[in-house]
Amino acid sequence: MGSMVLLDLMGGVALLLWGLHMVHSGILRAFGPDLRRFLGKALANRFSALAAGLGLTAILQSSTATALITSSFASEGLVGLVPALAIMLGANVGTTLIVQVLSFNITAVAPVLFIIGLVAFRTGPRSRIKDLGRVSIGLGLMLLSLHILLDSLAPAEAAPSVRVVLSAITGDPVLCILIGALLTWIAHSSVATVLLIMSLAYAHFVTPYAALALVLGANVGSAINPVFEGARRDNPASYRLPVGNLINRVVGVLLVAPFLHPIADLLTTWQPDLARLTAEFHVAFNVATAVLFIGVLDSMARLLKKMLPDRVQEADPSRPRYLDETALATPSLALADAARETLRAGDMVETMLRKVMMALMTNDRTLVGEVSQMDNAVDKIDEAIKLYLTKLTRGSLDDREGKRALEIISFAINLEHIGDIVDKNLNELASKKIKRRFQFSTEGAEELLSFHKSIMESLRIAFGVFMSGDAGEARKLLAEKAALRAAEIAATERHLERLREGRPESLETTSLHLDVLRDLKRIHSHICSVAYPVLDGQPEAYRRPEAIPAAAPISSPLPRQT
Repeated sequence: MGSMVLLDLMGGVALLLWGLHMVHSGILRAFGPDLRRFLGKALANRFSALAAGLGLTAILQSSTATALITSSFASEGLVGLVPALAIMLGANVGTTLIVQVLSFNITAVAPVLFIIGLVAFRTGPRSRIKDLGRVSIGLGLMLLSLHILLDSLAPAEAAPSVRVVLSAITGDPVLCILIGALLTWIAHSSVATVLLIMSLAYAHFVTPYAALALVLGANVGSAINPVFEGARRDNPASYRLPVGNLINRVVGVLLVAPFLHPIADLLTTWQPDLARLTAEFHVAFNVATAVLFIGVLDSMARLLKKMLPDRVQEADPSRPRYLDETALATPSLALADAARETLRAGDMVETMLRKVMMALMTNDRTLVGEVSQMDNAVDKIDEAIKLYLTKLTRGSLDDREGKRALEIISFAINLEHIGDIVDKNLNELASKKIKRRFQFSTEGAEELLSFHKSIMESLRIAFGVFMSGDAGEARKLLAEKAALRAAEIAATERHLERLREGRPESLETTSLHLDVLRDLKRIHSHICSVAYPVLDGQPEAYRRPEAIPAAAPISSPLPRQT
């Protein structure tokens, strides 16, 4: 009998955790970017930040998810440590609300939630409707799991051996706190642990005193996971927020633990339902902790900054800066991080293009070496981006997220190809020119610089298209491609005219000149590739001449040589 009760209990907890996961993932899929923007606007002061953390966590049912989003803001320098700590105080209160709701007997609602969720998931016309169906099914699973937990514990209530074991385990308040913390750390959810404690208290398997001690442990355990999962080991400053939240919890537990007996006696006379009593103590503890610490966050922030100072970053451009592994559980955040890292690679490619042209014009050998080093960094970043997105796509992505992941990978690959052309072709041409001490003619140099300027302008447009998905800018980019092709033909003709005139500089650099034009044109083709995914949904848009605005001339035409 004991083994069957234990098996049913484990199954109920597993079902509860899966229901929580479905609610969390469904909300993030439906409203992830909107929630991120909402949190970003709610950081004016610590009180609005606390309210934002409370509301967001009540929706997500995961203080860990709120911690990840807040940590990403803090690491990007978009939020100070004080508002971030205030958000976590609110998150700690927000995660108690679902426990409070489920403390009422609403198990009969589960079938209704299953039906609504199934209909929305199977017939929803939009992805958001399907995601809300996932949320409804998850809530139903949570209610069903509570029913399973209570039914599993009921037969064992009369077993003396079970009561003896539980009494021995939960007789010591310190041991109760440690057990509660351990269970929450393993389950990665204080909600699941507190609901389990409520079930044990309802079935009278633990005393009110032990239930409150277990709740204190659950609150400590929920703050442990972000310390290990929400921080980067190479940056001590990233530990400030999770460590600060853990300190808040531990101090709160130390203040309350000595008074558990009178608190339990008082609450028992006020609330005879032990399940409800457990839930209400959970809320009261987190509200009291928030009230206690909201006024001393400035001092705590100063202490954390002394304990965990900013690390002076080593100058290693090949190390990814924005690929946060903890964000992989939240596709919208992970895609935003991958896009930022891709833009960083794009900035490096833009610098390479600028430096290689300067090397070609000034015969600066130092710039040639710098360009080669930057290409190695771009290659490593590109590999990191592809590996990061491969990990992301192993999970469940909707069509929009999957398409965005492919767009990012495609643009990252094209940036790598551009870097290779710059390093393997243009850089080699610069080295050859420097070694032989060649000089372009004045007219030839102006043509190449004008051509290069157009490439740089198109690259900046491509960055905008990549981030915004603007179809108008994408068409403009493709129009520039046609204009650049005409400019290349015109520049080649002018160069051939100078050759016919027998200009010494043109004769010396004819191969270099034409190769630079060819390589810049190849680079422009890779730049324009970002436009095609944007226009993929409207395939005729960039084929119809009337849909593509006339491009401005690449440069003012130079006088023909006579």
